[in-house]
Amino acid sequence: MPRMIRALAACALISALAACVAPRPPRKPHAPPPPPPSQSQPRPAPAPTPAPPPRDIGLDRLDQVDSRIDILHRRIDARVDKGFYPQPQGDSLHHRLDVIREEAHDMAAQHGGGVSADEQRVLNQELDGASRIIGE
Repeated sequence: MPRMIRALAACALISALAACVAPRPPRKPHAPPPPPPSQSQPRPAPAPTPAPPPRDIGLDRLDQVDSRIDILHRRIDARVDKGFYPQPQGDSLHHRLDVIREEAHDMAAQHGGGVSADEQRVLNQELDGASRIIGE
């Protein structure tokens, strides 16, 4: 019995080695399937979506800055209501945000209603500083 098992194991090992050494038959190149008869003409390529004009991008940037200012205004109100700091300090923080909003709209007026990427970066840095002062 053990000889039989050894013989079977040896045959399996030899056939596995032979499969590794034997060259594979060449494969046929994969051809795409023929189109169905109803679709004899190729489909036109989808039209590329046009990039939004720069003015729209500038307006989006201004909207992002405005929405961030609105969020910070609400955060100030919530922190004053919870008593984290007194009302006069909240008023001064609101004033700081209003000044930043006014700067943003002044910049936007110079560019036809939107702000450039560099201007948005500067405004976001100012808002980062205000956000640190407001706290989480």
